[in-house]
Amino acid sequence: MATLFTRIINGEIPCYKVAETDSYFAFLDINPKAVGHTLVVPKKEVDYMFDLSDDAFSGLMLFAKNIAHAIQKAFPCPKVGMAVLGLEVPHAHVHLIPLQSEATFYNQSKISLTESEFHEVALRIAQNLEK
Repeated sequence: MATLFTRIINGEIPCYKVAETDSYFAFLDINPKAVGHTLVVPKKEVDYMFDLSDDAFSGLMLFAKNIAHAIQKAFPCPKVGMAVLGLEVPHAHVHLIPLQSEATFYNQSKISLTESEFHEVALRIAQNLEK
């Protein structure tokens, strides 16, 4: 059975897409810790991040780096934090979270955004991507 993320990538479940290549996909987390919280996934369904091939792993990190730079431009912050968790969805992924402080990552509750706010956030990040 396809994972939630594979179904999002395949267009079966709607998302707020930020960017896409032949191998990777980035979309907004629907339960964000901060405005701009983005998930970055390989399109190939692999459960555990460290089971990715070396090429897929390094490609994912380079794709995430580009997304992180765009997030920082769109939503100025000292740094964009990255977390690799992966227990909720069995599909390798990283969380990119704009940080004003470490408390943003560790202590901040999830925030709520409207559909139009989600669209605006995704658009702002996409417009700041390096081509």
